[in-house]
Amino acid sequence: MERLDDKTRGLADEATGADVEALADSAAEVAVSPELAAGSLRDYLHVWLARLRAGESGALPVVIGMVVIAVIFQSLNSKFLTAGNIVNLLVQGAVFMMLALAEVFALLLGEIDLSAGFVAGVSGVVTAELLTTAHGSWPWWAAISAALLMCAAIGLLHGTLITRLGLPSFVVTLGGLLGWQGVMLAILGNGGTLPIQDKVVNDIANANLTPAASWIVTLVLVAAYALTTWRRAARRRARGLVAPPVGFTIIKIAGVAVAGVVLVLICNANRGVLVPIRGMPWVLLVVLAVATAWSILLGRTRFGRHVYAIGGNAEAARRSGIRLARVRTLCFVLASFTAGMAGIIYASRLRSVSTNIDGGTLVLYAVAAAVIGGTSLFGGRGKAIHAVLGGIVIAAIDNGMGLQGFSAASRNIVTAIVLIAAVTVDALARRNATTTR
Repeated sequence: MERLDDKTRGLADEATGADVEALADSAAEVAVSPELAAGSLRDYLHVWLARLRAGESGALPVVIGMVVIAVIFQSLNSKFLTAGNIVNLLVQGAVFMMLALAEVFALLLGEIDLSAGFVAGVSGVVTAELLTTAHGSWPWWAAISAALLMCAAIGLLHGTLITRLGLPSFVVTLGGLLGWQGVMLAILGNGGTLPIQDKVVNDIANANLTPAASWIVTLVLVAAYALTTWRRAARRRARGLVAPPVGFTIIKIAGVAVAGVVLVLICNANRGVLVPIRGMPWVLLVVLAVATAWSILLGRTRFGRHVYAIGGNAEAARRSGIRLARVRTLCFVLASFTAGMAGIIYASRLRSVSTNIDGGTLVLYAVAAAVIGGTSLFGGRGKAIHAVLGGIVIAAIDNGMGLQGFSAASRNIVTAIVLIAAVTVDALARRNATTTR
């Protein structure tokens, strides 16, 4: 993000109150979605290759990683790429994806949230407790809302301590990791397990759409993506702004359509043993909805532009008039809120909550997934949707090694190697960007 630093710094040196949005727009243009100035698809490809050599790899490393992982595990076990295992992998990885989405908000600022795993645990516990008869058997929507509001309040507390008192996010959220684990244990009791009887909550991670509904939903989503992408590129061209070539826009839409069709074909294949099981899991739609919402928030709003500006150069953002404390606090609120959704998915998949939730491991997987997905540990670079891809990589490693019967120790070692490789790519990308300025 050195280019972002230079550009925002230059703007900040001459900033007035009216320049705030110019700085934010400039930061977003460079950090969030830098369009390439190319008149044709061939020119676009040449410019993209130049950016790749300069270290701006985007989601390419994680896509290559997913292909390599699939080839390796499929060669070791022919069951890895079966429909049943792929769907199972995606459902298991939904928690990693959601936690990675939570972690993105902190990492974009150059901060970190180590409490996300146990914040998720608290969310699951609160939801399960409110659904019990001892607390009046709350409606499922009220129990989930209360749990998510509590998680948002936790994020507000963390953000306030970090931004108003100037405490390091590492220390505050490490304290949160310990403290919220204690809260979870206090609610459940040592060694306690609380089953969830509510069908709607359990269906979040365990129920599927019908095959016909899977096709309808996918076609609607692909059509919405195609319309939005096409209209956005057309508007930019009409306003004289830089936009990708028409051919590239068509390729993007076609790629999403093919991916959607493949996913539906996999999900609609019978993956049952004793009874037929077909259809797309509901939890995939939940993750997609959250990833889409956060992508729009970060990539298309003033708040998102401010987040990238602060992550790229906090001092320049401050001098331009961006309210750092407010934006950073809201990021931690959103991080904990999203972690709360991950906790509900976790509880739904197990149909219960217990003191066995390993929040420490979950948060490490979340950071790993976000970084593998291309979110920089140094702040200012990354996309929400790429964190979902990173979550799939983490889930694939865990699932593939499980099929091979590897121990938990082996899985942790391999995940650590992948994480270090991702951080190395990030560091080299920054170095290349510096040398090519």
